[in-house]
Amino acid sequence: MSKSPVYFTDFRTQFGLTQCDKLVKLIKKAGIEDLPLRDSFAAVKIHFGEPGNLAYLRPAYAASVVEVLSSRGARPYLTDCNTLYPGGRKNALEHLEAAYKNGFTPYSIGCQILIGDGLKGNDDVELPVPNGELLQKAYIGRAIADSDVLITLNHFKAHEMTGMGGALKNLGMGCGSRAGKKAMHNDGLTKVLQEYCVGCGRCTKACAHGAPHVEHGHASIDLTKCVGCGRCIGVCPHDAIMAIDGQANGLLDKKIAEYAAAVLNNRPSFHISLVRDVSPYCDCHSENDAAIVPDIGMFASFDPVALDQACSDAVLNAPVLPHTALEERRNAESPCNHFTSLFPETDWEIQLNHAVKLGLGTREYELIRI
Repeated sequence: MSKSPVYFTDFRTQFGLTQCDKLVKLIKKAGIEDLPLRDSFAAVKIHFGEPGNLAYLRPAYAASVVEVLSSRGARPYLTDCNTLYPGGRKNALEHLEAAYKNGFTPYSIGCQILIGDGLKGNDDVELPVPNGELLQKAYIGRAIADSDVLITLNHFKAHEMTGMGGALKNLGMGCGSRAGKKAMHNDGLTKVLQEYCVGCGRCTKACAHGAPHVEHGHASIDLTKCVGCGRCIGVCPHDAIMAIDGQANGLLDKKIAEYAAAVLNNRPSFHISLVRDVSPYCDCHSENDAAIVPDIGMFASFDPVALDQACSDAVLNAPVLPHTALEERRNAESPCNHFTSLFPETDWEIQLNHAVKLGLGTREYELIRI
């Protein structure tokens, strides 16, 4: 397979030229206007940010993308699916409220906002997974499955379960309904390492299903209630919780790729990633830790695999910022790459390799600077 073009511009500006101006120029050069946009329902898949988290993408970026789509005769709308865990986005009413509070409104963006899987997260469509290795069907939010064209606007970052999160993560996990998210996570049943647990109870607050409980100063997991979402692993401050199956994170990576394949199958798409505020954890957290590397720039491509590879390379080649989680966890004598230094139990390349196997794109890319 030949190299896929990935277009790039940095965040530097000058008088009279804004970052949004540069974003518009980037996506036009990358070919977004070549999509069949006229009279299309064009879904712009984005993460609205969990309430309390400040690392999510600013609404002005989304407004710029919407303006380009509208100018070509599309009927764009912003969308995301409800979450599996407790928080501010687990149903459509709370999800919309979170979006509005974070600045995403029809008046600020220039289009409507639809929660992809409906009021309670169960409005989904069963789509086949082409050449699926682990899954044969995927449960995709109806408002996304019914779209004519799909645009992803991604905040590229590190991730506690997948190593990194970009276009494929936004597509796979983000487009899955609550049932879909459960299907992707269900290989990650967890256990508590009692010698490290201090009984703080953070895992009990993070679980939507009542699986963790604390007795006699230590937590334990009720496996009859655990759905394997791994939320408790991410919030434990002492690394006292781990997946029972050592392959759980790798299986999650593969399932994310397979869900991405389901939603992209026979659907025109285009992908945009902004590498800024590169937090060590997912934007689904109600907080965000300090960025681990400096802001890098904006990337765009028709190939989500090449896009994620280009963004990963940019982050891995960036200097480590001081006083960050990455600086604390990196071993200077035996340095790993940034993602595995943060989360040694993850292998960020599994998701990309499986996506290549599924025919979603190539890891070989040509970087075109704008």
